[in-house]
Amino acid sequence: MSINVCVAGATGWVGADLSRAVHAADDLQLSGAVARGAAGKKLGDVLEVPGLDVEVCTTADEALSVACDVFVEFSKPDVAKANVLKALESGAHAVVGTSGLSDGDYDEIDRAARKAGLGVLAAGNFALTAVLLLKFATLAARYIPQYEVIDYASAAKPDAPSGTARELAYRLGQVRHSELVVPVDRTIGPKESRGAGLGGCQVHSVRLPGYVASAEVIFGQPDMQLSIRHDAGTGAQPYIDGTLLAIRKVGGLQGLVRGLDSVLD
Repeated sequence: MSINVCVAGATGWVGADLSRAVHAADDLQLSGAVARGAAGKKLGDVLEVPGLDVEVCTTADEALSVACDVFVEFSKPDVAKANVLKALESGAHAVVGTSGLSDGDYDEIDRAARKAGLGVLAAGNFALTAVLLLKFATLAARYIPQYEVIDYASAAKPDAPSGTARELAYRLGQVRHSELVVPVDRTIGPKESRGAGLGGCQVHSVRLPGYVASAEVIFGQPDMQLSIRHDAGTGAQPYIDGTLLAIRKVGGLQGLVRGLDSVLD
């Protein structure tokens, strides 16, 4: 039996390729699409995919009037939480790839999902190399007590830190908080120069032309350092396989699960 999928951000950088991949999959059925700029059009006409006759909706509310099994959120930070909560209210599981959600937002989503008996799988990044960054970094944090996170993205990216960096800081903090020799409040000079405290570590966001999306965690010990870094290219394809896996796995979850690595083992 096919899994009915609704994609929010269906014409976006990741959403367009994801919509094509869902339509092409034998076990998935695209049942809804949200993209404000293409509202009222057939998604197949917008994406140049013959036979994709789903009408694009303006809002998640409108798209969820057609029942779906999994709602995929790839739109914008300012509407992402409301979209996911609406999906849970309508009886759909959710996969979240939109960045910019806070730990507090995820706590609220987790409570709503548990109350509804549904699953939410959220990942700051669905690319395999980002998943491995997360996995290797949390392993390293068991042994090295001092680390900081650096987040690189294009000058136009409005949210900071990125979803990848937020997820990395959160997961590292679950292992241990980074030990600061000099606490931030004892910094001589602008305290902002030490980055933002997030999840028990300092996170620094770089926003400059020439970057796409990268995340790095640096571990330091006397006379040695370890750097683990993920760099994204300009295409969306690396995120598609991970998102399809999440769509297929989320129905077996209850409550919020953060990180694609949680369902890989």
